[in-house]
Amino acid sequence: MVTETTLSVADLIWPVFVTEVAGADVDIPSMPGVRRYTLDGVRQAAERAAELGIPAICIFPHSDQDHRTESCERAWDPDNIGNRAIRAVKETAPDLMVMTDIALDPYNANGHDGIVRGGVIVNDETVECLVRMALAQAEAGADILGPSDMMDGRIGAIRTALEANGHSDVAIMSYAAKYASGFYGPFRDAVGASGRLVGDKKTYQINPANREEALRCVARDLSEGADMVMVKPGMAYLDICREVRDRFAAPTFAYQVSGEYAMIEGAIRQGWLGREVMLESLLAFRRAGCDGILTYFAPEAAEALA
Repeated sequence: MVTETTLSVADLIWPVFVTEVAGADVDIPSMPGVRRYTLDGVRQAAERAAELGIPAICIFPHSDQDHRTESCERAWDPDNIGNRAIRAVKETAPDLMVMTDIALDPYNANGHDGIVRGGVIVNDETVECLVRMALAQAEAGADILGPSDMMDGRIGAIRTALEANGHSDVAIMSYAAKYASGFYGPFRDAVGASGRLVGDKKTYQINPANREEALRCVARDLSEGADMVMVKPGMAYLDICREVRDRFAAPTFAYQVSGEYAMIEGAIRQGWLGREVMLESLLAFRRAGCDGILTYFAPEAAEALA
C-alpha cells in the first residue's frame, strides 16, 4: 500500500548481440549467461521478448575482422549484420520495438567510436558517417536510434537527415551522458573490440568526476532533437540519473552496463549474493527517476516480475 516505486516489464529494454562471424555464436565468458546470436538466434530472442512482454530490444553487432576498416564504410551498409538483424526482428515480431546502436567502433579498425586521423578522433567527418549509419538503420526498420558515439552535433545532424528522408517517426534516444568508464570491458569482449582500441576514449566521453558537463551534454542533445536521453553507465551514476530527470523532465533511461551486470551475475553464481539483488538493482534505477533500463537481466527480470 505504501510502496513509492514500482518496476514492471514495460520498463525494460533487452540488449542483444548478433554476429556474422562463423562459429562466434557462443556464450561470452566475461558476461555469464549472455551470448552472441546468429540471425536465427536473434529471431528466437525476439519471439522470447515478445512472449515475455518486453517492449524493446537493442541490437549490437559483432562484425567480421575483414569488415573493420579505418574508413568504417561497413557501418552504413544496408546488408551489415546489424541492419539484417533489424529486418529479421521486425519480420518475426512486428510489434516489438527495435533500438539500435549508432557508433563506428564495431566496424572501426582502431576500435574508436569515430574516424581517426593522425591519432585524433575527427568530429565532423565522424558525424557525416553517423548520419549515413542512422539512415541505413531507419531504412531497415529501426524504431529507436541510439547514438552512443558522443560526437558534438550528431543529434541535430541525424534528426535533420531523418526528417529530410521521410523518417520523422523514428525516435532518437541519445547516449547524452556517456562516461569514460572502466565498466565497459565485458561489452568490448562481446562485440569483438577488446585489444583493438588504440589509446582511450577520454577525449569524447565524459570524465567520471564531472557532473555539470553531463548536464550540459543532455541539454545540448535535447535542444538538437533527442526524444529521450540516456545515462551510461547506470549504477555508479544514479545521482546523474536523478538530476537529469528532475532538471529536464524528459524521458530518461539508464544502461546497466556489462561490467555492472557481470559483477552481480558473477556474485550470484558464486553464491555470495541471492538472486533477489537482480530486481533490487533494477528498482534502484526507477527510484532514481529512470523511465526505463537497458539491462541484460531483462528476460530473467520479466519472468520474475510475471
